[in-house]
Amino acid sequence: MQRRSRRILWPVSELDSNIPFFQQLNIKEMKSYKLWSLVLAVTFLAACDKKLDLEPAQSISESLALDNDENVKSVLLGAYDALAADGLFGGDGMRDAELVGADGEIRWVGTFDAPRQIFNHQMIAENGDALNMWEDAYNAINISNNVLEALEVVNADDRAAVEGEARWIRAMAYFQVVRFFGQAYQAGGNNSQPGVPLVLRATRQIDEASFVPRNTVEECYTQILDDITKAKTLLPEDNGIRAGKYTAAALAARVYLQMGRYAEARDNANEVIGSGAYSLLSNYADLWNREDNTNEDIYAVQISSQDFAQATLVVYYSIPAFGGRDGDIEIEQKHLDLYSAGDDRLDLHYSGNGAMRTGKWRNQYNNQSVIRLAEMYLIRAECNARLSTSVGATPAADYNAIHTRAGLPAINTVTLGDILYERRLELAHEGHRIHDIKRLKGTADGLNWDDEKLLYPIPARELEANTKLVQNEGY
Repeated sequence: MQRRSRRILWPVSELDSNIPFFQQLNIKEMKSYKLWSLVLAVTFLAACDKKLDLEPAQSISESLALDNDENVKSVLLGAYDALAADGLFGGDGMRDAELVGADGEIRWVGTFDAPRQIFNHQMIAENGDALNMWEDAYNAINISNNVLEALEVVNADDRAAVEGEARWIRAMAYFQVVRFFGQAYQAGGNNSQPGVPLVLRATRQIDEASFVPRNTVEECYTQILDDITKAKTLLPEDNGIRAGKYTAAALAARVYLQMGRYAEARDNANEVIGSGAYSLLSNYADLWNREDNTNEDIYAVQISSQDFAQATLVVYYSIPAFGGRDGDIEIEQKHLDLYSAGDDRLDLHYSGNGAMRTGKWRNQYNNQSVIRLAEMYLIRAECNARLSTSVGATPAADYNAIHTRAGLPAINTVTLGDILYERRLELAHEGHRIHDIKRLKGTADGLNWDDEKLLYPIPARELEANTKLVQNEGY
């Protein structure tokens, strides 16, 4: 069985295998569930020098309803923890984005069947990783929904920030899950292809009305953008380690880029860069294998030796000497050949257990960076190049900020192809590959970007319980 960490543990007796997971999550009515307090204290985004100002609840019982300010804020921390579950941004979802788009650059050699199916493009509806992502996404969504429905008891001075945080978390979860289960968004199309169910109210009882169909991809992206837009207006610029205005802007830049809406992606990336809230590290290697955040981290899952968990990406990408398994993911020569001699990003790779590994993930208690400032520079560069603009900086200036940081000489004139290539090198092994392949209409292992084999199947359990759901083609 694959390891699962940072999960809210729902008592088996309270769950009905015949009811979709997302419909069973009820903050007020669950008898008991553990929130892993030590994990919650550190498991979400941060400026590197900020601390929590609220202790998360260790448990929520029948007697603890969302009827006061402190309880709602404690549960909000649980939403952050849910976002950091393995299936979302705790590691497995990021890992699988690389496995689906491996294209001969990495190889799965581990013993777990679910990621092997993903790597081989032979997934079945019972795939455990697909189910985990679905469960983890709707867990985070439902907790966020419960917080949003309890805003009236939150202190007035904090209410806007709490709402903004919950909306940001919900947008993060929906963006992740719709990209895996729904066909890629197509700029200029009606995007009527099935996405995922939009559940925007907390589930408190199970009846016929609670069984909902899949919304279209267009509807899903509309909701994601609505949450992000509102979050940006509600969140303060400085919100400690929690989501703030620029965290929301960074997510907006990523979403707009996926949609091919380049002006909006550029402007949001420019907002993040121009804020001065973050800065690029001068040494690329200093970004990795840290138990603290850096000034470059916009959102990072926090892990420490006191969390009773390890960094999931380390578990699979690394070797036992660094807290991994036996080296489940090997870096192939095709990937290494992408780098120029003298590239610090190439030098970060190392030989371990008879194969090449990425040095990004070699400390079992390292923070897992999910969104960092370098991505914003690359988004701004790409969008400016596509639009023949120079908002914030020229494409060459942004490109060179990343290129020279890797120890390579500056280039006077850059093309869109140069920028996309730089993005591929800079963000390798960080959960971007299949999403970039789809938005750029490329191929992976001979499969076109819209091939059904590059989609996750809707979990069989959900289909059996909810007859309004339809399966993706090919499953």
